[in-house]
Amino acid sequence: MKQLRYLLKREFRLFFTNKTMLSVFFIAPAFYALLIGFTYKKGKVENIPVILINHDKTPLSDQVTQMFEDNHTIKVLNYIDEPAPLKDEVIKTEAAAVVIIPERFEALMLQKKYPEITVYVNTSNVLTANFATKAIQQILGTFSAGAEIKALQKKGMNSEIAKTQYEPFKANYITLFNTTSNYLIFMWPAMMAVVLQQVILMAMAVTFAEEFKRDSFKRDFAGKHKYAVLVMAIKCLPVWIFANFNILFFYLCSLYFKIPSPVNVPNFFLLTAIFVVASTNLGVLFSILVPDALKATQYLMVIASPAFIVSGFTWPTSAMPQFVQYFNSIIPLTPYLEALKIMVVERGSDYLTQKYFIHLLILALVYFVLGWVALKIKINSLYKKYQLSEDDESDDFDEITESENNLNENGSTPQEI
Repeated sequence: MKQLRYLLKREFRLFFTNKTMLSVFFIAPAFYALLIGFTYKKGKVENIPVILINHDKTPLSDQVTQMFEDNHTIKVLNYIDEPAPLKDEVIKTEAAAVVIIPERFEALMLQKKYPEITVYVNTSNVLTANFATKAIQQILGTFSAGAEIKALQKKGMNSEIAKTQYEPFKANYITLFNTTSNYLIFMWPAMMAVVLQQVILMAMAVTFAEEFKRDSFKRDFAGKHKYAVLVMAIKCLPVWIFANFNILFFYLCSLYFKIPSPVNVPNFFLLTAIFVVASTNLGVLFSILVPDALKATQYLMVIASPAFIVSGFTWPTSAMPQFVQYFNSIIPLTPYLEALKIMVVERGSDYLTQKYFIHLLILALVYFVLGWVALKIKINSLYKKYQLSEDDESDDFDEITESENNLNENGSTPQEI
């Protein structure tokens, strides 16, 4: 019991005396939560520059121009003449689109010759291009419908009948999830999950690797080395506990940024807990397999860095090659993001997240078993290397007890701790 108490004290002391660990685990999540939150705080893109070139300059073309200027999504950049070259002007003004009203636009409309308004869309940024295109289509569609109805009215048709002639059927579009198309609600929770996985993997990468590197494992874990599960739990305990502080901070930030809370909070915390366990087990596995802390961190970052891209959160997994789908299925972030979208964005029923909970549970168990086997093999080879006997372990336990007394009396860790 004394040794167990000493190991727990030692593990927390190692955690709090590692400045890199503290900055990565506490400062980095807070920084990213606020940075990403303020970046997407508006939620919707407004005042997107759009170049409007009016070659006609008649009341009807001026009406089109006025409709563009009244739209809040776009910011009209009026041009009298078409600049040359047009592409350079688009790049210089960062315009998302160019709208060109042709000469004799009004005359051709009155003659029923269907003039063409040309729209060039700058798709170098897909997000702004989509917002701008949607606004332009809405403006031109409204103008076209209004012009057709007025033409029918001039022929003596009743306004209500004219509407039905132009629109023989009505389509109702009803948004179900994230009805305001708020990008903050869509992106922020997902990015916080990415940050949480990153810091957990970085923290766990150094746990066993550092122990093996400084040869402190054989001394401090003498007597307990036979219980690999207990050793793994001791090493993971600080991360399991302090991950809750990050989750609490994310929750407080979500209140400030007005992110919707999950419908079922206990279900959210249950899924988050198993996500944390799966991520720590993955980190433990690499920390045991790779004896160098720096290399273990690098390998884990190779897995974690593209995790969001291949998770299927923004780009559907069905459009990915099969080998990529296999890869993303072994990363804890993938099922957790799917569950998070259901809980926060779509606000669906609890049973819809059950398969993702099972997926995370399987990953947690698989990584735990692999880590346990790897640790048992590593411990056995380590103790064979040093040829420790039961008497040696007893002596080591006495040293640990003495070290614990020194820790309590002097407030400092023994030897290299």
